[in-house]
Amino acid sequence: MSRFFSKKIVVLLCLTLLVFVFAGCGQKTGNSANQQTQEQNKPQMVFRLAENQPEDYPTTIGDKEFARIVEEKTNGRIKIEVYAGGQLGDEKSVIEAIQMGGIDFARVNAQPLSDFAKPLRVLSLPYLFDNEEHLWKVLDGPIGEEILDTLKDAKMIGLAYYDSGARSFYNSKREVKTPADLKGLKIRVQQSELMISLVEALGASATPMPYGEVYSALQTGVIDGAENNWPSYYSTSHYEVAKYYTLDYHTRTPEVLIASKVVWDKLSDEDKKIIKEAARASEEVQRKAWKEYEKKAIEAVKAKGNVITEVTDLKPWQDAVKPLYDKFGADYKDLIERIKAAK
Repeated sequence: MSRFFSKKIVVLLCLTLLVFVFAGCGQKTGNSANQQTQEQNKPQMVFRLAENQPEDYPTTIGDKEFARIVEEKTNGRIKIEVYAGGQLGDEKSVIEAIQMGGIDFARVNAQPLSDFAKPLRVLSLPYLFDNEEHLWKVLDGPIGEEILDTLKDAKMIGLAYYDSGARSFYNSKREVKTPADLKGLKIRVQQSELMISLVEALGASATPMPYGEVYSALQTGVIDGAENNWPSYYSTSHYEVAKYYTLDYHTRTPEVLIASKVVWDKLSDEDKKIIKEAARASEEVQRKAWKEYEKKAIEAVKAKGNVITEVTDLKPWQDAVKPLYDKFGADYKDLIERIKAAK
């Protein structure tokens, strides 16, 4: 009997041990599955997008919509983090970093971008576009796509065009009605050879400087004025220290959403397609935000009592800048003619 009970105890112990072993295996399998699910939910690629405007600015809104769509279309596999307010540097340094692959995506203006990809200079030629409708007919069509494609030679990928309105002159000294009134004024320009030449052709003194330094430079008299669109004039508070705004609409240069070719070449064809489609889809949100912000800016500036001068006779302005078409557009005469004809 004792031998019988001993065997029974041994069998019970073995069964108990097996229960623990299987229970342990089951728990292990469950943990493994949970870990696998967690890993799948983590973004496999996290990219940085550089933006020099504030969080609530229309271009930043466009950037965030682009990032949102990409994340949604990839089920969170690709995440794009937007760094607004110039956290990653001014436009020129950001463009250089994009070329090297140090920054993945950026929203930059076509003017400083044109120093790296010459065909984009055409978009910044003064008084090239008759109006807003003319601009979008060109950029949203074959010509716009052709220009974006030229960025590849500069190690960048052009993804989309954002609205940047029309740029005009403002200053702290006097009302400007004609180019002669600009004579002697120190005007801040973007770090662009074309913009320097534009301001000098109109008789003013061009002073290139980073965007973030303009307010203090106006306040301290280092410069007398600058040139920009309504939203920028308002959002930077430049209207508080430069009350004379002359609406000559000399350029309608767009913003461009770009990617580093270094990063782009590592993506699958499927991801490239998703990113490009997301960029194009974000244009509608950005352009709508631009219109709303522009209206807000105009109302705020006018309420401040600033002197707003609308240029009605553009001929003196156009005549003064004609040499720029020979200097910067000589190699792109056919492109310029196609743009002018696309009305």
